[in-house]
Amino acid sequence: MKFTIPYVHRTLSSILTCFTLPFATLFAVEATIEGHTSIYEKRDAYSAWPAIARTPSGDIVVLFTRTEEHMGPNGEILLSRSTDNGKSWRPPAIIYDTILDDRESGVTPLHDGRLLAHFRSVRFTAETYTSLPDTAYTPEFIKRWIGYVEKPEYKQATDLHRAWHAISDDGGYTWSETTPGRDSIHGGIQLQNGSFLVGSYRDNAGNIGVYASDEPLGEWDLVSTVVCPNPDRIRFGEPHILQLESGRVIMMIRATAKPYNDQDPDCNLWGAYSDDNGRTWSEPYETPLWGFPPHLTQLSDGRILCSYGHRRPPFGQRVCISDDGVTWKKKNEIVIRDDAANGDLGYPVSIELEPGRILTVYYQPNIPKGTRPSTHPPLPNRKKPGIMGTTWRLR
Repeated sequence: MKFTIPYVHRTLSSILTCFTLPFATLFAVEATIEGHTSIYEKRDAYSAWPAIARTPSGDIVVLFTRTEEHMGPNGEILLSRSTDNGKSWRPPAIIYDTILDDRESGVTPLHDGRLLAHFRSVRFTAETYTSLPDTAYTPEFIKRWIGYVEKPEYKQATDLHRAWHAISDDGGYTWSETTPGRDSIHGGIQLQNGSFLVGSYRDNAGNIGVYASDEPLGEWDLVSTVVCPNPDRIRFGEPHILQLESGRVIMMIRATAKPYNDQDPDCNLWGAYSDDNGRTWSEPYETPLWGFPPHLTQLSDGRILCSYGHRRPPFGQRVCISDDGVTWKKKNEIVIRDDAANGDLGYPVSIELEPGRILTVYYQPNIPKGTRPSTHPPLPNRKKPGIMGTTWRLR
């Protein structure tokens, strides 16, 4: 049953009125949590920052980083695979590993079935670690990491310090040689016109660069910048973009308070949208959704799902449903998990397994609520975060 109701959504640049909304929009969205699963965890490995895609064969692939700790100098990118729609997961394979810290992988499904991977390799220095607060890591970690980044082969690998792309034409089993690319925390999109678009992490001014290319392994040009409206108070970063069936491109953006505080009230997600394939954007606007970073997907019923982590009590993972990808209401937020031991978690990504049934993948320590292991500094012998998944159903 549908009927038309007028409503107004005001952004800094426009007023949208008179939408046709489903009857269910009048009521809070509800969901049933079916269960949680461990995709990959290892006591001595810090596993985090997943990206997700479905292959033409129907497999689900999850890319993620494995390292020693969040700021470890030598992470690697792994891929786990499910051939049974998320019921079970194969042991991961390493798909990208250099002498530098390889982190923050993203994946973009292409129209022809290939997968475009986004990697970012970071070259740390001794100063990276000596400038950290005393509570960040134990002196043993700092001393060992400084020794690693001071190796001649590490210091000389300046050409690797950047974002990279690779293509797989067999569902992620093998990958092409990497070429210079643009970073994208969860991945970008192939537009309906066949070109490619990504929202970058941020530029030096704290804004979001939007880059386009005609070829996934080609040159990427800056086509637009989404400017943070409150640069003295917050910092934009880690956007995700999605093109709707209507052709509109929507963006959700992480906002982090300055100085860095991931539990600050100002950590609401921000939104923006483009009606010309990312060349121009609406003024960014603050949503009522607290958490980060965002991941967007359009469900089979046309609604938009945004997933994000929640790094203040109760710690865990959340999602929200929107009818248009522009208007977000707190009443449509769903708590996927609220039982995490601490705030070392998040980066959830979601994929629809079948109509109304969804898998959300994220990272957090797989330990009981209330355990609260020390994170300042983190205890070396603790159970570190792993890649987890939750299957749930809209109702």
